[in-house]
Amino acid sequence: MVVRYWQEDFCTVLHIAGDLDVSGAPRLRAEIEQALASADPVRLVIDLTEVPFCDSVGLGVLVSTLNRVQHARGRMILVLGPGMIRHLLTITNLDRHFETSSSIGEARAALGEAA
Repeated sequence: MVVRYWQEDFCTVLHIAGDLDVSGAPRLRAEIEQALASADPVRLVIDLTEVPFCDSVGLGVLVSTLNRVQHARGRMILVLGPGMIRHLLTITNLDRHFETSSSIGEARAALGEAA
């Protein structure tokens, strides 16, 4: 798995490529820690469009990140393409809890409106 993140004017963007599973979850968790440490207020975009697979451990990282962002009174948007991740959120009813977008630009615009 490859994780990159960068700061934009009003948000932090994380781009993930590769499987989000038990082997990649610790790396993602560490990258999220770094990204959130420098974010004030917390406005996070997580791009999962290049993630073909996510297991329960990976899903747990996303849920714990959402909880942490909400606790900080921040906002997080997942960028999803069609496929496994969107389906996984639907069958676990987590689609009701996560804010999603179909592109990074759309997510940034949504967060920019809140800024």
